[in-house]
Amino acid sequence: MTTSTTALRRTPLHEVHERLGASFTDFGGWDMPLRYASDLAEHRAVRNAAGIFDLSHMGEVKVTGPDAAAALDHALIGEISKVGLGRARYTMIVDEEGGIIDDLIVYHVGEQEYLVVPNAGNRERVAEELVRRCAGAAPSFDVRVQDVSLETALIAVQGPRAEEVLRGVVTSGAGIQAALRPEEPADEDCGADVLCGPTILRRLRYYAAVRATAAGHSVLLARTGYTGEDGFELFCEAEAAEDLWSVITDHAATLAPTPAAQEGETLAALTPCGLAARDSLRLEAGMPLYGHELTEEITPFDASLGAVVKLAKSEFVGRQALAARAEREGQPGTKVLVALAGEGRRAARAGCTVLGSDGQAIGSVTSGLLSPTLGHPIALALVAPASLEEPAWAPGTELAVDVRGKQLAMRVVASPFYKRSR
Repeated sequence: MTTSTTALRRTPLHEVHERLGASFTDFGGWDMPLRYASDLAEHRAVRNAAGIFDLSHMGEVKVTGPDAAAALDHALIGEISKVGLGRARYTMIVDEEGGIIDDLIVYHVGEQEYLVVPNAGNRERVAEELVRRCAGAAPSFDVRVQDVSLETALIAVQGPRAEEVLRGVVTSGAGIQAALRPEEPADEDCGADVLCGPTILRRLRYYAAVRATAAGHSVLLARTGYTGEDGFELFCEAEAAEDLWSVITDHAATLAPTPAAQEGETLAALTPCGLAARDSLRLEAGMPLYGHELTEEITPFDASLGAVVKLAKSEFVGRQALAARAEREGQPGTKVLVALAGEGRRAARAGCTVLGSDGQAIGSVTSGLLSPTLGHPIALALVAPASLEEPAWAPGTELAVDVRGKQLAMRVVASPFYKRSR
């Protein structure tokens, strides 16, 4: 008897992670660093200083051409034609029945150019759907769709010291006004329509992106992230990734450490972080994860993300199904996503049953853990609507979760669980 295995893909930074002693895991078909030392230490580093992540497993699909905006309006549930040059938009791609194929970030990076970033495990399908929907026979759009994922690397620097860490790395960036916070007096410039590194880092808006130079490499510098902290994501050519990572970490090593919560302890200005910390950080920030809060079996309305759906725009794939689902809000068979918080140290995990006040099952936990920052259990759960008239569950409502046969009391709270000070 013979068995076949599919080799996991490796990012351009794999050898860097090996040298740092990372533990690896299969994530979306990629051999990714799960942790380097301690999940908790890496989580706290991002909350208090800064963490650096290799996100090169994420997909990158370019959509270019005169009809790029119209094509993406047709292919996705968001109104991409309204996204200004230099800005980004969180959106989704759904099937004809309104089920979520993936959640995405779309960056408007040129006059006729957009970068679509899907999750690693969905990258091939999203790219295929974009080709079919944007460049297929009907409707006909004058666009080109290119999957550039395997030639692109992505490094994220997240945390309250992220801007400081990158100040010695990013030397200049495009002065696209829509992407920048207004500032007086006039900026020092580094050329025609180019701002110097410290200025571009300071002024770049949240959910904005500009072409920039970092460590001598051309990058797309975006103020986006998945941690609930301020931070940046740098897209670069795969061949540049190791050098860019080294320059960032070498510069960070010259910075003063961050005082830790306990007296006498300090944190490095920058800490390498794996997927485990990224997951705990995103859950505290109330951010959904595909395969947990988002699946093809539910619609954006079931995930309490109906605001992302732009039903007022012209026809798009899945529109009829989503319009019908919007009319059924609160009815039997629909769901809502709730944030839950408990007490003590016992956490509800994905798959645990959520119980109503009468002890009956009303849904299940999609993500849950003992919050490293808050010190108590938190969870996201897909549950039945509270009522037809008021589908959303009111904060403070007492529910319970079955954790290995024992009921854990939890209450509905507002999301996100954690919000950074600004």
